[in-house]
Amino acid sequence: MQRRKRQFDTAMKYSLLFAALASMLIVLMIGVFTFREALPAFRHIGLEKLLTEPVWRPGQEQYGILAMIAGSGLVTLGSVILGVPLALGCAIFLSEIARPRVRAVVKPCIELLAGIPSVVYGLFGMVVIVPIVRQIEVPGNTGFGLLSASIVLAIMILPTITSVSDHAIRSVPKEYREGSLAMGATKWETVSRVVIPSARSGIISAVVLGLGRALGETIAMIMVIGNSVIIPAAASSNPLTIFLSRARTLTGNIAVEINYATGLHQSALFATGVILFLLIMIVNSSARYLMSRGGMRKSG
Repeated sequence: MQRRKRQFDTAMKYSLLFAALASMLIVLMIGVFTFREALPAFRHIGLEKLLTEPVWRPGQEQYGILAMIAGSGLVTLGSVILGVPLALGCAIFLSEIARPRVRAVVKPCIELLAGIPSVVYGLFGMVVIVPIVRQIEVPGNTGFGLLSASIVLAIMILPTITSVSDHAIRSVPKEYREGSLAMGATKWETVSRVVIPSARSGIISAVVLGLGRALGETIAMIMVIGNSVIIPAAASSNPLTIFLSRARTLTGNIAVEINYATGLHQSALFATGVILFLLIMIVNSSARYLMSRGGMRKSG
């Protein structure tokens, strides 16, 4: 009997090891395949020209992705500005204020947002958000642009940031709260000055994971951002009107043009994918680093 148990444990150990190695192999294969297809673009266009040129006109052999980088960066920034305070507020409510019955209802509703297809978010943005944004009286405002995309993306990253932040806040030892309350601090003072600082690394990790989610979103962005290959600019003297400008993201550029691209054009799209792949890897690695630092501090 003991021998069979040991054999079973050994079999499970190697099965799980195989699953882990398979996952690593898949990521490696995707990276190698994408980089191989992008090599002609890196050779003929050059990495510097690809990253710094603002014009993308494949028919004229112009392959600059600076406009798409600007679009991706601004829409991600907008989604973080709008989504992080809401997500953090939800996490604090769930972990520190909500009663168990309320938490049992609210938390599944927030997690359900992660399961809604992105095309549904895009439809919601087109039908609800775009008409509202269109009412802002600014020359050239059609409703399609960075603001609409940022609002949709803020809703999409909400469950990721909320769930990770909630876990980080609930991981703060109970003694911290009790000690703060025993010294005369109010509930909010305890949350804001003791709990949140103690969970800071986990919350930052949640935001970084949200950034990765935002950078990789495609379909919903295509539907509401306007898809104009231009560097976003303010429509008036108010610099905030830059978020009413149309734009295109890196992922949107690949999705829109890959079906008919050939030759160097296709390779340039794969080069865009390599850059996006590296950006997301950097973001996810940063999140892992921050989470590991948080764990080291707690164990210390």
